[in-house]
Amino acid sequence: MKKLKVKKGSTCMACLACVDACSQAFYKTFNPELACLEIVEKKSIRPMTCPQCGKCAEACPEGAITQNAKGVYMINKKKCTGCGKCAEACPFGLIVKTEGNPASKCIACGICANACPMDVLEVVED
Repeated sequence: MKKLKVKKGSTCMACLACVDACSQAFYKTFNPELACLEIVEKKSIRPMTCPQCGKCAEACPEGAITQNAKGVYMINKKKCTGCGKCAEACPFGLIVKTEGNPASKCIACGICANACPMDVLEVVED
């Protein structure tokens, strides 16, 4: 399964370069609310990334979210009605839902990982 992960032992400096890269790539603007990952502080500061758990797909009444051959859950923008059920179901709050538009989520593309100056993120095959 392909997924975006935080490298063990890495240190995030919360520069938001990953968040910026994600929102710029998909929405052409820097807006942390439009990024498919977020920086959180619990025991330490680190990016929170989609674990590809599938809860969003289970909640989608239109069947717009399906798992591809690499294990990544993808949103079919043509089937998505923008109802927000996937965003409600995501236990990590990582589904991007904007008014009147299809939802979006992490597709493990690696844009954020490439933007990170601290080399905190990586795309891995589990």
